[in-house]
Amino acid sequence: MPVPLRFGGIALACAVTLPLAACATGSPTLVETVSDQTSTASAPCGLFFDDFDYGDHTDPALRAQGWNVRSWDGGPGVPGASWDADNVSFAQEGGNSVLRLTSTTDGTPAGTSQAELTFGEEKFHEGTYAAMVKFADAPVSGQDGDTVLQTFYTITPLAYDNDPDYSELDFEYLPNSGWGAPAEAMYLTSYHTYQRDPWVADNVSDVVNRSFEGWRDLVIQVEDGVVRYYVDTHLVAEHSGKYYPSSPMSINFNQWFIDMTGHVGGPSTYVQDVDWVYHQQGESVAPEEVNRRVGEQRNAGVSRVDGVVLGGGC
Repeated sequence: MPVPLRFGGIALACAVTLPLAACATGSPTLVETVSDQTSTASAPCGLFFDDFDYGDHTDPALRAQGWNVRSWDGGPGVPGASWDADNVSFAQEGGNSVLRLTSTTDGTPAGTSQAELTFGEEKFHEGTYAAMVKFADAPVSGQDGDTVLQTFYTITPLAYDNDPDYSELDFEYLPNSGWGAPAEAMYLTSYHTYQRDPWVADNVSDVVNRSFEGWRDLVIQVEDGVVRYYVDTHLVAEHSGKYYPSSPMSINFNQWFIDMTGHVGGPSTYVQDVDWVYHQQGESVAPEEVNRRVGEQRNAGVSRVDGVVLGGGC
């Protein structure tokens, strides 16, 4: 696989709702190609890494690594919209294999198709979560304006309303407003719990009001009662108290539509790409160090590893 030398990390001044600056559009600089290799038996203790080098959503290696491609109905998103397995694919971006989430809407629930890749086991808790994600401000076809949401998040299923063991940590990007945001916005949200009906959310959220189009390094550190969110190595939000995750979570990516209010014209199709995902169990890893470690895996020709054990230990 091509080896990234650099992962974003350019600071710009931003209009935000908290003191920060973390808003450059960057792309991976790629050099040298090494052979593809999967390593699980020799995975370092507590390390999970995947560079999404798969053939398609039916590739047996995808399921063997623990991923589920969503094809079942339900929220989030527009009631009546579908989640189609064919919307999850793998493509070449700058010579590198990437996960591609494709979502389409014609302004009706029946004509709305969303995308999600989920990890099948809730086994990730304290430590560092990271992914390199390419956000898009405009569709690849059709007219712009839909209230589409592009995400990287972790979650524990809600067993019942106001379940105290529920946990969720979110990077949620809205390129066309939504949830009261005036335009482009990134939400950094940590949940304690919620109630389904009527909807009542017990969470804390910070918002960065600007565009995040392009490749972004996203990092969450979960350690010693504090959750820290970073974009392109810059700290953008910090949460603690009851919003600290109380239970192990899964790792997920999805792209869906909040509602149909912004749609104009015929079908519009949006794409979100993910270059890689990383988790180190039980360690708070600096964003720059995450990038170095990902580079090490790729230099070694490793496509995917999983040394994470529920409850810790190896």
